[in-house]
Amino acid sequence: MPTGMIAFQPIDRIIYGKSAAEALKTETQRLEATRVFLMVSGTMNRTTDEGAELRAALGNRYAGICDYMPPHTPREAVIDAANKARDAKADLIVTFGGGSWTDAGKVVQLCLRHNIRDVDGLEPYRARTGPDGKLTIPQFEAPIVRQIAIPTTLSGGEFNSQAGCTDSRIKVKQSFRHPLFVPRVTILDPAPTVHTPLWVFLSTGIRAFDHAAESLCSSTSNPVWEAGCQQAIRLLRRSLPRVKADPADLEARLECQLAVWLSLTGRQHGVEMGASHAIGHILGGTCDVPHGYTSCVMLPHVLRYNRSVNAARQRLVAEAMGQPDRDAGDLVAEFIAELGLPGHLSEVGVTREQFGVIAKNTMHDPWLYTNPRKITSPEQIIEILEAAA
Repeated sequence: MPTGMIAFQPIDRIIYGKSAAEALKTETQRLEATRVFLMVSGTMNRTTDEGAELRAALGNRYAGICDYMPPHTPREAVIDAANKARDAKADLIVTFGGGSWTDAGKVVQLCLRHNIRDVDGLEPYRARTGPDGKLTIPQFEAPIVRQIAIPTTLSGGEFNSQAGCTDSRIKVKQSFRHPLFVPRVTILDPAPTVHTPLWVFLSTGIRAFDHAAESLCSSTSNPVWEAGCQQAIRLLRRSLPRVKADPADLEARLECQLAVWLSLTGRQHGVEMGASHAIGHILGGTCDVPHGYTSCVMLPHVLRYNRSVNAARQRLVAEAMGQPDRDAGDLVAEFIAELGLPGHLSEVGVTREQFGVIAKNTMHDPWLYTNPRKITSPEQIIEILEAAA
């Protein structure tokens, strides 16, 4: 008899299809926030009217803004944002941008609650993975200043309570976790996403696909969340090509955004990811590979690596893609190519000379140890990297 536990995320609500400014005005009033600090993509803030529309919607509730956050959420940029939010006496954080912004908002919550003012102050709060794969998550007081997320990519951080933040001194992306890091509210407005570079939108769509695929193939998966993950794959398979063909198709963009939510139903509720995510974290923090591209270049090869132990579960991925008798890894590789995205490490600037440090750093990622095919050595990671080269 299977046993397990399902813990629900403390999310208030998901709002979709409304304008971000209109929804934000309503939600800040509902939450009775009076000092709203915006963390807005620099591109959105400086080259579009999106940031100005949010400020206008907030009116006298607007308290300040930060519009600088490099990819992979470096500690020093997060500390700078947190210091600005503290000076603004923020009682609510609103992030408007891609995954780096969403993660930054989570870590800013931590900084405000524990008065962290420099990069070293974050060290006691990060999760650690021991040599045996055991994950240690520090326990600390919950944030008081919470977050609303308005995502402009499909990476999905707004639906989980984990934040990735990079220690630039050692070029490693690290994990910070607390149940209340998950944003209280997420607003899905497809209109601002037309300003997101098309390659970013499409590649983070593959990131969402990766969430769903690794959830379906996980040894900790369960029937409750399989339906959501399979539907996420169906929607992404249908709608990402529509966005590529017509970037102005807002209906297809919204369908992709809803697919992101579905793709994370497993991960939100305790399903563990595998080596695609584990290696992907390191490709980002150590090799500066864009977030979406990490899944493009890893997922097909990890699926093939794992096929000997979970072929039956991989069939669920193939079924959702409409071709149950095909190999899932091959189908995913063909889909990535159809979208014009990179499928190999050489296409994203990663060389064999970097494989050793990638493998070494991946050994510290907790999701390496929940990969369906057991991985216990750097040599096994290099085997996957060679296949993806």
